[in-house]
Amino acid sequence: MNRSPLLLASALSALMIGAGPALADEPLRLAVDVPYEPFEYKTADGTLTGFEIDLGNAVCERLEIQCTWVEQPWDGMIPALMARKFDAIMSSMAITEERSRQVLFSEPYYTTPSAWITPRGRDIDIADKASLEGLSVGVQRATLQDRYVTDLYGDVLEVRRYASADDVVADLRAGRLDLTFMDYPIAEAMIDIDTEQSDFVRISDFIKEPETYFGQGVGVAFRKRDRELAERFNEALAELKSDGTYDEIMNEYFSYDVKL
Repeated sequence: MNRSPLLLASALSALMIGAGPALADEPLRLAVDVPYEPFEYKTADGTLTGFEIDLGNAVCERLEIQCTWVEQPWDGMIPALMARKFDAIMSSMAITEERSRQVLFSEPYYTTPSAWITPRGRDIDIADKASLEGLSVGVQRATLQDRYVTDLYGDVLEVRRYASADDVVADLRAGRLDLTFMDYPIAEAMIDIDTEQSDFVRISDFIKEPETYFGQGVGVAFRKRDRELAERFNEALAELKSDGTYDEIMNEYFSYDVKL
């Protein structure tokens, strides 16, 4: 499968809405927070790849537009979108009521669970909240996992917030954290979990609810004025699911179904 977007910039004119996201001679800029394997990361030679990169490139190819990827730290994603540093966010952003007040989302294109993870050998019962008193948990700052843990466990756990999942994992490996609560595919890619040789184990079911925290799935985020662009993305994503391209890309990165 050709993963590079077609360089047919003339089609961009159809995406313009007043002072729209891109001029006819400019590429559409998609923001991503790197690295979050398997969603977005770099190969040894520096090439940007991953599930969302491949899917985004396929959308751009289907729309016959040129797209470029802009790297942006997570905690500044929405402000940078509003400041027009890029035209859309395609970086595992869960659709939540709070975010929907700020941005316009596409239809959801995947959903994955979160999970509690701890070093092997620790006797931690996540279902017994009182027993968690004084333990430390690492989360990536400004994520839905951060909000979930802070609201529901902040009264018993010491919540430590990090700029990236890499930083969370580094402290978990160094023994400076008792727990982490992470998006499971990211944790699976970064930490050897649940094998006989692994140093870490999942101690909870897969968690996708309540919707208040985990939203309706992951969507592409746009400025609210860019409704036509969002609709075109929806059409392209629907076509990719219908013709099997989505499944082909998904199966490269996951051993389980991430479709809604």
